[in-house]
Amino acid sequence: MVNLTRANRELFRRTPDETFSSLKELHDHCRQERHYSSDHWQRPQLLMPSVHEDGLQLNLETGEHVNLTDWSFSQLCRLSGMSKETVNRFHPETAKMAFRDTLPSSDKPIQLLTTGQSVRSLHGVSYTRLWNSELLEVVRDVATDFQPPQTAFNGGTGLYCGEQDMFCFLIDPTGWVEIDGEEFAPGFFVWNSEVGRRSLGMQSFWFQRICQNHIVWDATNVVEFTRKHTASVREGLNDIRDHIRTLVTKRDSRRDTFAGVLRKAMVTRLGSDSENVQKELSKHGIPQHFIKEAMEIARAQGGFTIFSLVDALTRLTQRLKYAADRADADYKVAQLLALAA
Repeated sequence: MVNLTRANRELFRRTPDETFSSLKELHDHCRQERHYSSDHWQRPQLLMPSVHEDGLQLNLETGEHVNLTDWSFSQLCRLSGMSKETVNRFHPETAKMAFRDTLPSSDKPIQLLTTGQSVRSLHGVSYTRLWNSELLEVVRDVATDFQPPQTAFNGGTGLYCGEQDMFCFLIDPTGWVEIDGEEFAPGFFVWNSEVGRRSLGMQSFWFQRICQNHIVWDATNVVEFTRKHTASVREGLNDIRDHIRTLVTKRDSRRDTFAGVLRKAMVTRLGSDSENVQKELSKHGIPQHFIKEAMEIARAQGGFTIFSLVDALTRLTQRLKYAADRADADYKVAQLLALAA
């Protein structure tokens, strides 16, 4: 089993104005942001920065003047090939001239997302926006019995939306499973960004405990899914919908079935000796650099049972740097439990 710290990291980086008390409140906020947001398409050389009250604005072809957020300013700097730290040292008039000299000339338009009088993001033509409200509509539709965890010690709720991204942490309080005196329940995280700060994603798990720091303790069956904001990003909503539906559909049956599988996994050996265990893990696509360390961990726990190996591999996959690699590895590890079904 592994301890998941994603919600803990969100807890300590969110301000009170980014924190919401209920899923409905978060969804209402995201719907309102979408309602007051607009997309503008403009060639980069026509963005025409100007100075207003000692700060920079962008002038749209519509005649509107929009302010830059910290995130959109960072994107403008990258688009111009300049360091944000360097531009911040310029006088506003100097920065204006620097952008006018360095913004690319192209017939391909830039996509600007504005909300009110601010431009929240700048993207090229390949970026496809997925609204936070769209993701939350899927969650509210299929995860009807899931709810946020207990409020954290500092007031954090697990439901957050800020200038750059949205994060939602939900658990199913009705789905507890008792296994040899220990209890597990299902939960998941979902996240998204309307401005390109992070991918669309979901991580599901079965856990034993959540503390007031929002660390998920002793999680098992951890599976992660992510999708970039390209033309196919909305297909990710179908994947998330199906994944949550699977959790909901199997919730009651897993109280018996999942417990039985884990009990069997705790006593069923994957192979008669080290060589056979190594071959079996390789056959299921487990990377060789994980196999040796996982076997050492499992041996220290009492033997090469399916459960001890899955537990060890789950710990190791959390070290992977990239979400896509973790998602692929988690899927392969989860499939090992099917051997005890």
